[in-house]
Amino acid sequence: MQRRFIDYLIISLKGIAMGAADAVPGVSGGTIAFISGIYEELITTISNVNVSLFKTLFQKGFKSFWTQLNGNFLLALLSGIIISFVSFMRLAKYLIENEPVLIWSFFFGLIIASIYFVGKQITQWNIPVIIGLLFGSLIAFYISTLPSMATNESSSFLFFAGALAICAMILPGISGSFILVILGAYKTLSDALHDFDFKKLLFFVSGALIGLLSFSHLLKWLFKHYHNLTLAILTGFIFGSLNKVWPWKETLTWHVNSKGVKTPLIDKSVLPFDYQGDHHLFLAIILIIVGFLTIFILEKIGSKKH
Repeated sequence: MQRRFIDYLIISLKGIAMGAADAVPGVSGGTIAFISGIYEELITTISNVNVSLFKTLFQKGFKSFWTQLNGNFLLALLSGIIISFVSFMRLAKYLIENEPVLIWSFFFGLIIASIYFVGKQITQWNIPVIIGLLFGSLIAFYISTLPSMATNESSSFLFFAGALAICAMILPGISGSFILVILGAYKTLSDALHDFDFKKLLFFVSGALIGLLSFSHLLKWLFKHYHNLTLAILTGFIFGSLNKVWPWKETLTWHVNSKGVKTPLIDKSVLPFDYQGDHHLFLAIILIIVGFLTIFILEKIGSKKH
């Protein structure tokens, strides 16, 4: 695929959007990849990392290896994801703690639009596809209701968390960061990024790489053999995740760590006027609309042919 510099710049911008989404527990970078038109290329590129790729490196040299890897695409995308994820994680943490209604309103609008744009790619509706849609919705909704575990700071646990979270990160609708929250690894990872704890970061990244390479093969196979059914399940995942990003929540159970810091363990969605605090209804509606329109812009960029 012949691309110009501006094409790779746009791919990096999509990576920045993916990284920002993945930094927020409840929003999936996979959704952004899908809407922006790079999802299947990303899955195919990752799944092509195998033994034959490294044979090419030793037999034909780095240039052939880089071409077979689709290296320019990966480099542009990962640069955007990493820069955005590391920098946005702090901002996301601040907004979730201090302005939860506003940040969740934006992402609620984003996900509503995502349901439409992912769902419209289903070319044929039948009973299995409808069942797949319902199945995906129920699974994602169930995940969104799971309580968070207590924080676990073990390095080996971070390896497991990385492998599981990266699978969620590349699935539209299921948030990798939310999986980290459920597992009790989100704060440990954010602290490791803040403190530059390279040992813990290495364990997490190693787990993520193994999980990514394994899971991408399954996704590639599903898209090849069950394209519409896979799309229906992914659309269901996005629809079911709406509960997690509903802006107005009532916390039922809190977890207090050894330092006295409180984090919500279990919460439930409530109507704006039942919200304990300033519901920011007018501003929330504006941000829902902004989030909705953001997906239209990403979809337009994704469908644009260069």
